[in-house]
Amino acid sequence: MVTFIIGLILLSVGGYFYGKFCEKVFGPDDRTTPAIEKADGVDYVGMSKWKNALIELLNIAGTGPILGPIQGVLFGPVAFITIPIGCVIAGAMHDYFVGMLSMRNGGAQMPKMVGKYLGKKTYKVYNIVVWILLLLTGTVFIYTPGDLIVSDILGQDPTFGNPVLWAVYIVIFAYYLIATLFPIDKIIGRIYPVFGAILILSAAGIFGGIVLNRGVNLTELSFSTNIFGQHPKELSFFPVFFITVACGIMSGFHSTQSTMISRAVTHEKEGRTTFYNMMLVEGFIAMVWAAGAMVIFNLGTPVDTNATLMVGEISRHFLGSVGAIFAILGVIVLPITSGDTAFRSLRLMIAETFNIDQTDAKKRLGISSGIFVVAATILLFAKSSPNGFNLLWRYFGFTNQLIAVFALAMISVYLRGKGKNYLISLIPGTFYCAVVASYILHEPIGFGLESRIGSIFGVSSNSYIISYILGIICAIVYAGVIAKVGKQRQMKNLENKN
Repeated sequence: MVTFIIGLILLSVGGYFYGKFCEKVFGPDDRTTPAIEKADGVDYVGMSKWKNALIELLNIAGTGPILGPIQGVLFGPVAFITIPIGCVIAGAMHDYFVGMLSMRNGGAQMPKMVGKYLGKKTYKVYNIVVWILLLLTGTVFIYTPGDLIVSDILGQDPTFGNPVLWAVYIVIFAYYLIATLFPIDKIIGRIYPVFGAILILSAAGIFGGIVLNRGVNLTELSFSTNIFGQHPKELSFFPVFFITVACGIMSGFHSTQSTMISRAVTHEKEGRTTFYNMMLVEGFIAMVWAAGAMVIFNLGTPVDTNATLMVGEISRHFLGSVGAIFAILGVIVLPITSGDTAFRSLRLMIAETFNIDQTDAKKRLGISSGIFVVAATILLFAKSSPNGFNLLWRYFGFTNQLIAVFALAMISVYLRGKGKNYLISLIPGTFYCAVVASYILHEPIGFGLESRIGSIFGVSSNSYIISYILGIICAIVYAGVIAKVGKQRQMKNLENKN
């Protein structure tokens, strides 16, 4: 329990002070925000501070901060330290600066800002990757809540041939279409407070069960053992842990959500609460479910138990059969409230890219219909293949972190251009560049370097040595290029002032 409590202190105290530091670096002021200046009654709609914060939380907190930590805690109690530190100095910082930069750029979505700060060539690559991410995100967040509803609420087997499962999928699709089309304050702004209450109560219930239950068995961090080598299947802590526990630490998907909510914030000084602090709340959710999973695993539950099934096991253990229903509902709410806005963000990006007027309902429907056809095709593949979900989740995890690397580069260039402390984003960006590069170079879903050419150098297929070396080289090049581009932008800004 001590390691878990230390992690929570790092998250709350560290988050408070580092959040204030990030706010000071950016420097919010009293300028008119896009929600007021560009109000259109559809996407640019000013809403209250508490409502924006709650919507942001529900947008960013999909199944990632639950399913990821459940799998991530198998790496051992080091997860209770890594999650809060990463959340404070990387994830929350990322969400805050993206949201604030979007406001400073008229509520621009990520592709447009990437083009502005990183150039047209980077913009083209980014656009492809982020569209893929949002399609994968929306599809994952139909798959997981649909299966949970069928298995834990309806008590049926969520197999491909079950018509009830597909009926549930269709209902979720229908809701997503409505949420994607209607003005943000009409659907999302009205039902999210109810969803938020369910989410908070479910996380609080699991937390209370962990803290108040004397029989809880949480493994403590011990430096007498290899703290990074405790995974039962001997998975490498770096980079696999950081791909697995994406949404509790750092998630590129969040950048697509912060830019959407930036169009609803009515004062820049609300940004820290709306963007930074809501990521801290997601970090808390990740910590709670990681701890709950550790308890269940320590009681003898097989480590290869499906993460989705573990949600029900954890909920029933701490809350009983009745309380578990509310916890499971909270977990169902999370992906649904991220899936709808994933598709909404994709609609906004496509519209912004091709200059399609979104005040016209027919044009919104045209874009949305195309998005849902592609998503339905991906869902059919994932559900029909025995390894479909695992493959879908791995590509989702990789593209999620890759998008974060782009966003952190954008933030670094902006800060360097303004003569501000750009190391706060460059250091996490360099680290995650090494993460995504070494992961995709090693894994079978990527280049599989060690398994293909490892024998030539006398390296085991399970080793990461070749991928680590190349990943570090990629990270060094990344840092150098970003610093150079940022310096060029700073010189240009100085020339414009003179």
